[in-house]
Amino acid sequence: MGKTYADLLKLVKENEIKMVDLKFQDFPGQWQHFSMPISMMDETLFEEGAGFDGSSIRGWQGINESDMLVIPDPDSAFIDPFMTPKTLSLICDVVNPLTKEKYSRCPRNIAQKAEDFLRSTGIADQAFFGPEAEFFIFDNIQFEQTPNSAFYFVDSIEGRWNSGREENPNLGHKPPYKGGYFPVPPLDALNNIRAEMVMVMQESGLNVEYHHHEVATGGQCEIDLRFDTLVKMADSLMLYKYIVKNVALRNNLTATFMPKPLYNDNGSGMHVHQSLWKNGKPLFAGTEYAGMSELGLYYIGGILKHARALTAITNPTVNSYKRLVPGFEAPVNLAYSQRNRSASIRIPMYSANPKTKRIEVRFPDPSTNPYFAFAAMLMAGLDGILNKIDPGDPIDKNIYDLPPEELSNIPTTPGSLDEALDALENDADFLLKGDVFTEDVIDTWIAYKRENEVDPIRLRPTPMEFELYYDV
Repeated sequence: MGKTYADLLKLVKENEIKMVDLKFQDFPGQWQHFSMPISMMDETLFEEGAGFDGSSIRGWQGINESDMLVIPDPDSAFIDPFMTPKTLSLICDVVNPLTKEKYSRCPRNIAQKAEDFLRSTGIADQAFFGPEAEFFIFDNIQFEQTPNSAFYFVDSIEGRWNSGREENPNLGHKPPYKGGYFPVPPLDALNNIRAEMVMVMQESGLNVEYHHHEVATGGQCEIDLRFDTLVKMADSLMLYKYIVKNVALRNNLTATFMPKPLYNDNGSGMHVHQSLWKNGKPLFAGTEYAGMSELGLYYIGGILKHARALTAITNPTVNSYKRLVPGFEAPVNLAYSQRNRSASIRIPMYSANPKTKRIEVRFPDPSTNPYFAFAAMLMAGLDGILNKIDPGDPIDKNIYDLPPEELSNIPTTPGSLDEALDALENDADFLLKGDVFTEDVIDTWIAYKRENEVDPIRLRPTPMEFELYYDV
C-alpha cells in the first residue's frame, strides 16, 4: 500500500519533523531540492504543487517560460538522514503550471510513461530492475582546469601506489591493481564505512542485499539493492547515491560514481538485472537456451539491436568510454551468454527457480540517469519482443580470448560518447513509441551532451598530450 497524506501527518507527528524537503531530478540526472517549514505541507501541496524557476535547471526551460511546479509523491517519503532539523524528504514530479501536465523533459515522467507503455502492450504488467552500482571512495580529490593549466589528483590510503609512502608508519595492506575483489579486512579497509552506508540505506527504506570491495585498488566498492519496479528502483538509486556520498562526507572521505577515475585499473560499472512479469508470474523462464523463454530471448534481441544507441543514455559521459575498453572486465562485446561475464548480456544461472530468471545487462555505468536508462532498456527490450528480434547464437567462450577472425564478427559498444550520440541520432524510433521519449527529449539530450561535454573536452589539451608532443 502506498503512503497517503494522512500517513505523512502521522509520520511528522511521531518523529517531531520540522522541515519538508522537495527533491526532483534535473535533465542530466542530478537531484535538486528546496526546503520549507513543515507548516507549509498541506493537502494543496500534493494537488497544486510548489513553484520554482525552471530556467535555472540544466537542460530545461528558457527564461521566457521559466515558471514550473513540483508536485511531491507521498509514497516516496523518507526521513532525511543528513538534514537538520529533522526533515521529511519527498521526491517530486515536475509539472507545467499552465497545462497541469507532467513536464515532458522530467526524467521521472519518462520512466512513468515507460511503465504505462509496458502495460498498454499487454506483454507484461511489471518490469523489474536490479542495478549493481559500483563507486570509489577516496581520501582526497583535487582538480582544476584553466586556460594554461590542467590537473587532477586522487588519493586513497588503500591505493597500491601508496605502498612506498611514508605514513608514520605505513602498515601495508593495500589491494593490488585489479586485485581488490572480496578480500577481508585489513586489506579491505572500507568494510565498516560500507556497513554504515547500508545501515543508513535501510533506515531510509531501501532494501539492500549485500556489499563488498570491488576489483580496483584504492577504494572501489559495491552495494547492491534488491530489485524493484522501474520508477521505484530509479527513485531508490537516486537515494542510494545521495546516501553513499553523504556518509562518505561525514567520515571525511569523498565518494564518486565517475566511471573511470583511475588509469590502468578497473572502472565502475552498473550491471542492471531485468525481468518482465504478468499477473504475478515471471515471463523470462522457459525451455529455450539457459532456461529462458522465447519472449526473454526476444527481449535480449532488442537490447542487442539497439545497444549502440542505448549507450548514449546508459553510458552518458565522455569518461564512460575510458571504462568501455577491452582488458578491464568491461563488456564491450555485444553478445549474450549464460554465466559469461565477457558478454554484454549475461543470463545468471545461480538458481533453477523460474522467479529468479532474469538477464543482466553489463555495459551501463553509474553515471547514468536511472530514469532514462531503465526506461530506454525497457523500450529496447519491448521492441525486441514486439518485432520478434532474434538475438542470434549465444557465445559461451571467453570473448576476450577469441582469435581476431572470430572477434571481428562480434559488434562492439561505441568507442566514444560522440560515436554513441551519433548512434542514438540514427536509432531513436524505438524510444518514441507510446510517446515515452519525445523527439524534443532526444534532440535536447544529444545537443546538451555535445555542447556541454563532448566539445569542451575535445577542445582542451590534456597533460598526456604534453607528455607525448611537447618536444615535437
